[in-house]
Amino acid sequence: MTYIRSRKHSTSRYLNAHAATRTAATLVALGSVGAAHAQGALKEVQVDAAPDYKVEQSSSSKQTAPLLDTPKSVTVIPQEVMTQINATTLTEALRTTPGITFGAGEGGNPVGDRPFLRGYDSQASTFVDGLRDIAPSTREVFNLESVEVVKGPDSTSGGRGGAGGTINLYTKAPKQENFFLGSVGLGSDKYHRETIDWNRSFGENGAFRLNLMDFGADVAGRNGPSNKRFGIAPSISWGLGTPTRVTLSLFHMRTDDVPDGGIPYYLPASFPRFGVVELQPTYGFDRKNWYGVEGRDFRKDKSDSVTLQVEHDISPEMKLRNITRFTKSSMDYIWTQPDDSQGNVARGLVWRRFNGSMRDIDTFANATELSGKLQTGSVKHSYVTGLELSRERADNDSYTQVNRAYTAQQKCPGGAGVGSSFVCTSLYYPTSSDPWLGTFVPNGNPTSYRTDTASLYGFDSIELSPQWIVNAGLRLDSYKTQQTNPYPSTTATGGMALPVLTSGIRTKFERNDTLLNYQLGVVYKPASNGSIYASIGTSSTPGGNSLGQGSESQALSGTVGGVANTAIDLKPEKNRSIELGTKWDLLERKLSLTGAIFQIETTNARITNPTDGTVSLAGDKQVRGFELGFSGNITHQLSVFGGYTLLDSKGKNLGQSSTTDASGRTVYVPNAGTGQPFPNTPKHSASIWATYKPTSDWTFGLGAFYQSEVYGGFAWAAGTGGATLIKRSVPGYTRIDAMAGYRVNKSFNLQLNVQNLTDRIYYNTAYSTHYANIAPGRSVTLTGNFSF
Repeated sequence: MTYIRSRKHSTSRYLNAHAATRTAATLVALGSVGAAHAQGALKEVQVDAAPDYKVEQSSSSKQTAPLLDTPKSVTVIPQEVMTQINATTLTEALRTTPGITFGAGEGGNPVGDRPFLRGYDSQASTFVDGLRDIAPSTREVFNLESVEVVKGPDSTSGGRGGAGGTINLYTKAPKQENFFLGSVGLGSDKYHRETIDWNRSFGENGAFRLNLMDFGADVAGRNGPSNKRFGIAPSISWGLGTPTRVTLSLFHMRTDDVPDGGIPYYLPASFPRFGVVELQPTYGFDRKNWYGVEGRDFRKDKSDSVTLQVEHDISPEMKLRNITRFTKSSMDYIWTQPDDSQGNVARGLVWRRFNGSMRDIDTFANATELSGKLQTGSVKHSYVTGLELSRERADNDSYTQVNRAYTAQQKCPGGAGVGSSFVCTSLYYPTSSDPWLGTFVPNGNPTSYRTDTASLYGFDSIELSPQWIVNAGLRLDSYKTQQTNPYPSTTATGGMALPVLTSGIRTKFERNDTLLNYQLGVVYKPASNGSIYASIGTSSTPGGNSLGQGSESQALSGTVGGVANTAIDLKPEKNRSIELGTKWDLLERKLSLTGAIFQIETTNARITNPTDGTVSLAGDKQVRGFELGFSGNITHQLSVFGGYTLLDSKGKNLGQSSTTDASGRTVYVPNAGTGQPFPNTPKHSASIWATYKPTSDWTFGLGAFYQSEVYGGFAWAAGTGGATLIKRSVPGYTRIDAMAGYRVNKSFNLQLNVQNLTDRIYYNTAYSTHYANIAPGRSVTLTGNFSF
């Protein structure tokens, strides 16, 4: 009798090595000894052909059909691509997928991942093995098998949020084989990276797997910013190859970074009385300029999780699965924002604005699924139904500066250096080694969040005939969220003393919602290797969607003595997507080509009335687009991965905002973003990564990544009465990466990577007001990969 053996995973034909952590030299030695005793059972690495980037099946149990017959846009970034481009973070991995951009962190997340999918902020729509992960962190790839990007409203699969799509990370799990893989990498800018991937079977049905990572590097082309990370991920499985399987996984990672605040926009001393002014980052400076403060700026993150997964095959065609995870994360940072708001940049100065926060997030989640296949008459079904329960909690605290009256120096009246108590520095010749004369202490008075969610969902891929398939999904979420504000406090003038708690209570705000979302797609197969589809899907974004971990359109926004009408009184934003596409497997099914046109519309977007601060769901915004994708082998020697995305976005009605006219009188005008493209949404983006293998020993790779101009935000110039529009943006760019690999023998190979080959100066994120993040310069790394 044949049973379902394990969860779905995209398979790898090309086994890349990761290993040899300096901080775990003992484990390396032990693993090598273990490998030596098991050489007879070890699997040889085969690298004679070009890697196969094409993936047939999603790792998500909620995708009930092969990717070819799934009526939505899904991009799977396999481990092979991440390894070949030398990606170390999720941000770097997602660079290979057009239509995804990154925004400068807001809402207390200045330096963590903030991806945008099809124009919508998706920070809170990131999942690990199907369970939501809201932590505002920089995610690593050392323990990942693949990254899957589902584009378009995806609340049916993931629950709340997901207006532009979801990002799903799938981790490595034990296998019934023995291998010991490792890599040691060195490079420019003090780069080092060591990883271990050790899998060992035991008994007849057990296996243990250990992944380790140690990483450190300065940011290429910058003076000051740096990154350090350490991670360990052990997992153990019992019952592999039997009807009942159990896997226990642990994960721990910590970071110790010096964050990069980027480059300020060039804000002129005055604006014309009418017209459009486009502001871009300051030019004519050394790209290495860093406006932070040595010894003060830091970022320390920590993430710990434990996951238990149990699978049982009820029959050859039916499986029951339960996954439970507890995650605890923290983020602690002080960083310098190069502020342009006080008119200093036009005078060659930068106010080094102090930003600090401490955040603790913990999540408990449990999901139970029943999946399988059945046939009713001539109709075939591939289905999954499930129940999810979760509780997410967060405490957001901040630091207070003491001993210095910083607010008096915002306009830098004393110039740079000692004249401004070192709060201000030169725009062109910053001195990060300036002595910082202040101190900072935690407030100990956090804003607290809690969200409880219970969800029921079901999906069915219904094969009516070999040519026609209907894909349907429905999800119901019971969503309850609350925000508890800090105790009221007062602070001495100038910020020179600690906040003093006053009498009072912590004000609590709550909201309960029932979210109902659906997806429906029809697939027509003119041939077995192709499909044409049409689909419709929805998503819901309720109040408190991100638990204060980033910028969100539906923040509860409750304050002591605040306005009566806040998001607490508003229903969730609703988004709807319509998509028409086609997918084809060509060249003997070795190359996947996809294309789609789509429209996403939010017809009840949250807008604010500037006259009294009340908010309502009366806004309207829309994005229309076109997308192409490709992955797989063109020939036995040539593999490609990439695509192109066109996004035509527009804020159709974003309400009103207040500004001033020439006399200083307050006037109300349409929101500056009305009629403009979405922030952080390039109209054009494209990527291609190609590898060519002329011999069994040599592999060459070349990548190009293009993005057109991106806007950070829009505002009316003060004193013009809404006649002068300010657009903050960063210019478009094309970045080139290259790779060369050489197999020394069957157990060892070398890989040389050059990222940003032409040392292009470009910006990868645009903040709405103050600054833009400059991308790293050229870097060179050499990695030795080994296997036993």
